[in-house]
Parts: sequence; C-alpha cells; structure tokens
Amino acid sequence: MEEALHLVDACTEEHFRAMSLIHALGWRDTYADCLPADYLKREITDDRWVEVFRENYRSQNGCHGLLLYRGSTPVACLNYCPARTMNYNPGEVCRFDNQGYEDCGEIASFYTHPDERSRGYGGILMEEALRRLKDMGFRRAFVFVLRENQRARRFYAAHGFSWDGTYADIPFPDHVVCVDLRYIREI
Repeated sequence: MEEALHLVDACTEEHFRAMSLIHALGWRDTYADCLPADYLKREITDDRWVEVFRENYRSQNGCHGLLLYRGSTPVACLNYCPARTMNYNPGEVCRFDNQGYEDCGEIASFYTHPDERSRGYGGILMEEALRRLKDMGFRRAFVFVLRENQRARRFYAAHGFSWDGTYADIPFPDHVVCVDLRYIREI
C-alpha cells in the first residue's frame, strides 16, 4: 500500500531541519558539476538553512515554507513569497535584482530529495504554491533557475514558466560565476 502524501506549512524545528536537509542534498547533487567541491563540502551542510527557515517563519517577512511528506518521510519543499526586493538572508551569496518585479510572487527555493525525484511531488508543491500566491493577490510568479539545470528548466516549462530574458550572475569562490535565469508565468 502506497503511503499518503500531505503538505504542511513549515512552522516547527522538525520542519526547518527537514527542509534544510532536502536543500543541502539538492544543492550537493544538482550543483556538483558547477560549484567547487570544497565550497559544497564546507558550506552546504545539512543544517545550513535551518536558521533561515526559522527566521522566515518568525519574522513575518512574507516568505512561507511548504513541506511535502510521503507518510512520515519529508520528500520535497518549497518557499514562496512576494518578490524579494531586498536580501532576506544576509551573508548569502545570492542577491537578485527584482526591480520591476515588485508586483510578482516568487518561488524563492524549491528542492526535491534526490531519491524522490520524478514521482510528481514537485508538481504538487508547485501548484499549491501558485494557488497560494494567487490568493495573496499576485497575477504573475517567477523563479530563478541555474542555466545548466536542464531538468529544472524542463520542469518549470511544463508548469507554464518561460525564461523572460533576464538573469542574475551569482559569484562563488574560486572565480566561479553561476547564471540563474528568471522564469516567469501568469497565475
């Protein structure tokens, strides 16, 4: 018998830890060919984002976490918010210029556990986040996706997103610069 799927709004320490682990596993898997290995090992720890998710929940900055469980196993997570016009996570390398997108909702982060991909979990989370952003009054939503991440780009395209021609250069150690493309859609 297949275990039931259910969504939760991230609001407990257990949720924040599960989301951080899924993020870390996703980063280490997805960006292994793009980022320096020593950076991934040193910086992308299992608990790297626990405080960020905790602070997002406490601060009422508009960033909401969703966590999808299969039975009691967390399998995917997503953070959605009004377009970030300031860096919510001081000290992070990612800074995006969202000038002109203030009227949009944003998918700020989105990862599926690498062992749980291709099971439809991402679609469940995405549709719920878009519904919530629409309920918040947004007519458009965007997400940034690494240019080289063809799997994610296909996923976003299948969910109605397309590249609008804008991008952000994200500098990392050792003179590595990743390019994040902005994918946008009507909701």
